[in-house]
Amino acid sequence: MLIRYKKTFEKIAMGLMSFMPTEKDLKKLQQTMKDYETDQSWQLFLWKEEDIIGLVGVKYHQDTNDLEVQHISVNPSHRFQGIGKQMVKALKEMYPDKNIVPNEHTTAFIEKCDVC
Repeated sequence: MLIRYKKTFEKIAMGLMSFMPTEKDLKKLQQTMKDYETDQSWQLFLWKEEDIIGLVGVKYHQDTNDLEVQHISVNPSHRFQGIGKQMVKALKEMYPDKNIVPNEHTTAFIEKCDVC
């Protein structure tokens, strides 16, 4: 189930976000988390089964009605089980009127999900 990020989930979200190649540096990771907390156009969602095991972060572009997938990450012990695809599908169901588009870091994965 896709749930909205709350500050109480910060540590788990930072841990999952750190698996993104662009978020290896602590200062960069902290700035990214701050952006998700303060920028209205940035939304972070967590994937919860029994535990929180994934996240997907998007940026909304009003001018194009696009939801740009900026970050997508799944706990390594839960990878290759379709969770990333489930997150993208749930995002599409949550925002059926928006175009789900990748950025340069998420293109390969989003294309596999067949939602663009």
